[in-house]
Amino acid sequence: MQKSYFFILIIYTFFSSEVFTQNLELHVFGETIEENNTIDAIGYKKLHKNFLSVKNEVDSLRRHLNKIGYIENKLTGINKKNDSIFNAKLQLKQKYSTLHVYYSKTNLNASVLNTISKDVTEDYFVVNITETENVLNLLNSEFANQGYPFTKLKLLNIKKKSSKNLSAELVVATNNKKRTINTIKIVGYDKFPQSYIKHYLKLKTSQVFDLAEIEKKTEQLNNLRFANQVKAPEVLFKEDSTSLYIYVEKSKSNAFDGFLGFGTNDETNKLEFDGFLNLRLTNNLNYGETFSLLYKSDEIDQVTFDASIELPYLFNTPLGIGANLRIFKKDSSFTTVDQKIRLNYQINALHKVATGISNITSSNLRSDNTTTTLQDYNSNYYTASYEYLKPQFYDILFPIKSNFYLETNFGNRTSSNIKTKQSLITLKAFNNFTLNRKNSIYLNIDASNLTSNNYFENELLRFGGINSIRGFEENSLFASLYGVLNTEYRYRVSNSIYIHSISDVGYFENKTLNTKEKLFGFGFGFGILTNSGLLKFNYANGKNENQKFKLSNSKIHISLIANF
Repeated sequence: MQKSYFFILIIYTFFSSEVFTQNLELHVFGETIEENNTIDAIGYKKLHKNFLSVKNEVDSLRRHLNKIGYIENKLTGINKKNDSIFNAKLQLKQKYSTLHVYYSKTNLNASVLNTISKDVTEDYFVVNITETENVLNLLNSEFANQGYPFTKLKLLNIKKKSSKNLSAELVVATNNKKRTINTIKIVGYDKFPQSYIKHYLKLKTSQVFDLAEIEKKTEQLNNLRFANQVKAPEVLFKEDSTSLYIYVEKSKSNAFDGFLGFGTNDETNKLEFDGFLNLRLTNNLNYGETFSLLYKSDEIDQVTFDASIELPYLFNTPLGIGANLRIFKKDSSFTTVDQKIRLNYQINALHKVATGISNITSSNLRSDNTTTTLQDYNSNYYTASYEYLKPQFYDILFPIKSNFYLETNFGNRTSSNIKTKQSLITLKAFNNFTLNRKNSIYLNIDASNLTSNNYFENELLRFGGINSIRGFEENSLFASLYGVLNTEYRYRVSNSIYIHSISDVGYFENKTLNTKEKLFGFGFGFGILTNSGLLKFNYANGKNENQKFKLSNSKIHISLIANF
């Protein structure tokens, strides 16, 4: 007996839903074959669990018919054919194609209407019936953008104008008082620089309230190194005020970058080391300022000290100021001191222009003045630059998507009381071309051209190494003109590891030696995100066009970028 009960329980468990659940079937018909074809083309759900679902589906179908022009459609009845089938009968009647909307000039102007209709008169505008809902939404958004977020639009007195056209009156219900931003409050980062709200986000009090535009502007917070937006802004409306709340959190923006390089000296066949230390401090004073310090010691007895500071939005104006001091010493040959000061203007979050002056002083350290290509000189330049920077700080491995920097310098060099006109143009640009989630291609261009009637050895451009053409010693190449193209194929193994190829080509001219050379560098590398920061490893072999590849010429570079 117990076995029989157990068997019945199993049958009930597995088959009860099919036994006791009954699906209802809906069929909708028109009055003609054409109406049936229209209904079938629109489509509807045929299987339902209960009669309420059947009724809701019919109502949904009728609303859709209204939107496409059958505004006179009528339900003549829903009849039960049998226990599981219901037949619904509709009369579609006339289909209307256009709607003439009559409006008041005090509420709308023709320039707005011309964007939504090709037929606009002083009294009405014509729209397609199928676009009526979208047009009303667009007009409503336009009122909101003008500072009237609570505007309501209605179509009244809908009438038949002709066999296929309707007419209606557009009624606008709005509060006559225009909404403006009364207060802007930063939530989450109380010491956020106020100048960035006005000049970077371009938001200020008394500005007409436009939520769509506000959301677009606050998204630019994610382009800052020292802060990012936590969530979309919110608004508190009161009867006589409008308060805007922007949610921001402070980010780790300080960076330490250093590398160690080593290779075999061609003359001594001994292993030599070189490296650099690069420190960037950002927004530590909650002003948005940036201080950078670079110290580099090369394996060929070259020392570089480079310090710079950027102060944005000086005295709460759109202008910022930048200063730079760079000292370069080559063994016991010469020293060069480069001082720059410039005025910056941040056009928007991505674009910046600057203008300023530069002074370069170089001293010959050799006691025996046996070469005429190494001379004391003093140069003064007027500089102008443009920079485009597109960050993607959400990607820790590749935080910068693209960068374009162009700088021009025009001035004079004075040596032994002789003035020589000179110009210097520098271009630096790179972009990460994303193929898919794991694969990307990196292209980088670095080029400079010094134009002069004659050249000194100690004023030539210096390049080569991990941040230039790889496979060569740091700053070991001197040129009056050079161009380098770095390419990498990058494969993202995971969110914390990537590997890449190295294919570099370069060209340079040295007019003091009357030489022109092509350079090549090939190798591979990888990057690993560790607890300390991003660890990079590069192995590259460099050669000129007349050289054969030698393993002894290979360079290994190891660097660590840490944010804190």
